[in-house]
This record gives sequence, C-alpha cells and structure tokens, in this order.
Amino acid sequence: MISSPKADRNELTLLDVRGLKKHFPVRSGFLKREVGAVRAVDGVSFRIANGQTMGLVGESGCGKTTVARCILRAVDPTSGEVFFRMRNGDTVDIVAMPARQLRSIRRDVQMVFQNPFTSLNPRMTVMDIVGEPLLVNGMRDRKARADRVAELLRLVGLRTEYMRRFPHAFSGGQRQRIGIARALALHPRLLVADEPVSALDVSVQAQILNLTKELQERLRLTVLFVSHDLSVIRHVCDHVAVMYLGRIVEYAATDELFRAPRHPYTAALLSAVPDPDPRSRGRIVVTEGEVPSPADPPPGCHFHPRCPHAVARCRTETPMPWPPDTGRLVACHRAGDLKLEGIE
Repeated sequence: MISSPKADRNELTLLDVRGLKKHFPVRSGFLKREVGAVRAVDGVSFRIANGQTMGLVGESGCGKTTVARCILRAVDPTSGEVFFRMRNGDTVDIVAMPARQLRSIRRDVQMVFQNPFTSLNPRMTVMDIVGEPLLVNGMRDRKARADRVAELLRLVGLRTEYMRRFPHAFSGGQRQRIGIARALALHPRLLVADEPVSALDVSVQAQILNLTKELQERLRLTVLFVSHDLSVIRHVCDHVAVMYLGRIVEYAATDELFRAPRHPYTAALLSAVPDPDPRSRGRIVVTEGEVPSPADPPPGCHFHPRCPHAVARCRTETPMPWPPDTGRLVACHRAGDLKLEGIE
C-alpha cells in the first residue's frame, strides 16, 4: 500500500482514501464455491486537497475505474475507508455509510462517465436529462428547473434552445458537455471524471479538457481525473498517482513526475507519450511480457516480472513507499539509485 503525503496545512483535505480494496470473487463448480478472487484494487491510499485535480493513471485493467466506482459506492469495497469532508466541516466515511444515507453524499460527489453515447438516456430530452438530479432532490417547480438547466447549458458552452432535443441530435463532444452539465446540476464539491475524453476525437478532446479545466478553476471544483493518457493528465492535473495491477506505485506533482520519474513503470508509460516534434528521437522503454492476472498477482513487487531493473529482493518483498513523509512517494526498492528518463 502506498499513501499520498499529507495535504498542505492551508488546504483542507476533501477526500482521503485509506487502504481501499475491492476483490471480486471467482466461483467454480456446480455449487459455485468461491475458489479465489480478482484483486482489482489492492490497498490504494491517496488524498486530494480541496480545489485540486488529481490524476489516476495506468493501463487498462489496473483498477483505476474500480477505485472511482468504490469512492462513489457504485460498487461496495471489500475493505478500506473513504473519508469525505461535508459542507458543514464534518468528515464521514462513505464506505461505512448505510445505503439509505448515501443521497446526502451523492449531491456533493458526481461522476462524468467515459462513453457519452451510452451514458445519456435516448428517450429523454436534454431538459429531462440535466434536470433529473434537480427533480430527484426536490426542485418541483418546472420553470425554476428549466432556468437552472439553461444556466448549466450556457456554462458548458451549449445553446439553451438545445433543451428540447434528444441525445441522438448531438455529436460526441456535445453529448459529453451535456453529461458534464448533469454532473454540475447540484453544485458538487468533488467531480469524478472516468476517462471523459477517451471516446472522442482528438480535436474534440481538447475542447472538453479545456472546458473541464475552466470549470474547475471557476467553480473551485475538486476533481479525480481517471485516464490512461498521460498527455491528458499532464494538461489538467496538479498531482498524479500511477497505478499498476491494483496498487499505486508512484505519486508526485505533475511537473515533477514527468520531468524525473522514479518508478520503472512510470518511465515506461512516459516513453510511450507521442512527441509532437518530428526531430525528436526519444527512446521507447519496452516492457517485456504480459500484464499478470489480478486473480493471481506475482509475489513481491507486482511489476518485477516485466521490470528491466528487478533484483532478487523485488521478487519476494513488497516495496514500501520511499522516501517517507515527503511530497513524493514511490513504491520501488531501487528508487534511490535508478536514473530514469522523463519528459522535459
């Protein structure tokens, strides 16, 4: 398990995730007995300060989306704690809350989904889609609701006359803007964005990313931004946590992580980021082998079967965060002596 450093004293921690685990049971046989578990999330810890954007990055299957769903209690974690600071200053553990009390949290924690083509109900108009959270939370006056929807559409760069249209009339970028408007309807404090631009064209991605950054600054939103694209993460995030096979292997400020990675897996990810300069001849770090199964992870450091710098200790001993009590953490036995190439 790797824990992020303490938030700055001048900034209150809004979200504090401690030792989060989600194991999906594997059943077999006629009686469907449990014979194992898929360790999708295996002891994840981090903190996000109020008004900050943290990126959670890693390749497909590393568990980053499961982390996001556990924070929202879309799936119930196996164990761990997710502390959230309410508007009145009280701190609650989302994991321990009964299901009937989650509505009070859902007002403050909203999600932007990955695929704008499946996250919007095709039978509902934009007015109904964006206004539904308002209706569910007690805004019965249709005119007041329509005024709020119009305000939200203007906020995300859409025309108010679009309220009467259905989702099929919009492009992918416009649909994602509608999804963002819906997420902002209740003035949330934490926005969880799960791969919000991966299903969009590159030119549209830039528009949605710029919109997200603008809204974060204007509304002082706290954002957990989940992505596999480091170029996207670099553009919008203040800090980055890198995940591999259910664990966070490195945490750092964005500029520092890109300039000088300390974990071999982070360096491999950075080497695969395309360089827009055609004269550049950057070296791509090739990781050997396949990603191990989360149902049967390797002992010690999970990355050691693919790591070119692995030593005997890596195969048997789980690395602890190094160096402790600083603004940067890395779970690697050789973090102190490796010189890895980053991106200037």
